Amino acid sequence: MKITDLQALRVRIPQKPPIAPYQSRYRAGTSKEALLVRLATDTGLVGWGETPDDWIDKSFEGTPQDLLRRQVLGRDPFDLEAWYAENTVGSYLASGVEMALWDVIGQATRQPLYKLLGGAVRTKVELAACMGIRPYAEAKAIARQYLDMGFSTLKTKAGRDAREDLEMVRGIRDGVADRLKLRIDPNMGYTPDVALSLARDLEPYHLEYFEQPMHRTLIAESARMRRQTKTPLALNESVTTPEIVLQILQLRAADVLLPDTYQCGGILAVKKIAALCEAAGVPCVFHCAHDLGLKTAAMLHMVASSPGFTLANDCTYYGLEDDIITPLHRIEGGFMKVPDGPGLGVVVDEAKLAKYRV
Repeated sequence: MKITDLQALRVRIPQKPPIAPYQSRYRAGTSKEALLVRLATDTGLVGWGETPDDWIDKSFEGTPQDLLRRQVLGRDPFDLEAWYAENTVGSYLASGVEMALWDVIGQATRQPLYKLLGGAVRTKVELAACMGIRPYAEAKAIARQYLDMGFSTLKTKAGRDAREDLEMVRGIRDGVADRLKLRIDPNMGYTPDVALSLARDLEPYHLEYFEQPMHRTLIAESARMRRQTKTPLALNESVTTPEIVLQILQLRAADVLLPDTYQCGGILAVKKIAALCEAAGVPCVFHCAHDLGLKTAAMLHMVASSPGFTLANDCTYYGLEDDIITPLHRIEGGFMKVPDGPGLGVVVDEAKLAKYRV
């Protein structure tokens, strides 16, 4: 079997409250853009992948489609390790291709992805609701809304100002007390001194974890900070290659790691990182980049087949006004079922794809 065609398609899906407007320390957003990869084979099978469009390295000449076609056409979709070893397109674009390769493999073998990744250890996946930076009263009200929706866990953005973060956390706790586990994510927004001071100020609020408060390269500083506060620490932007993850684990720099396909290079890369964490006794949470249906499906298969994902996994899917798959994933009581169809187990709706093309 060989790949005979590749299309790289940008789509934009509007978002709705309580997700929109989603304010991070970088910007506020009311829609999600993703790059979809469609692979066709000489056997007639078609596979789909997804990667977030944000921050893709645009330094290459031509379009992502031009770049990917030069490196993908003619490949055997089963040769995943060769793709990792030989591609030079960067982890964002590589992960979209790799997801589509897995989708083809699943269809060729008539197996859902979770079966190919080792089989299911869980058939439904617990989700954490997410929220942008909000003032006290809004944070209080949204936390109550998420509790009513059946979620057990809330993750908020943070990182613009430590006092703002504390006020937001206070609003959430005043709204739902400890009935929601709470995580906050400054997205590398603070220096080590500010991060440590904030971590100590957060101790009375009993966070599940404080995610990536400092720059991704400050792994040793994270290890030192972890010894100086009772607030658990998590790392996301730092989680890229197995070599760096091994360093994080050896230094005991985090209580939780959040891998993602686009940062690590693909599904197989996340699987390898999850295995390292499992061996070290460090739980994983699958990170969310405001994923559409394809990447959400990949998350479900990965978490279903990997014992180390023991905590609720980030999700903003309920905040999309629509999706490019049919039917849409459903969330019931804070959980989402794992698809049973071959490959990713979802079907791209061509009419919706045309509607939301950028």
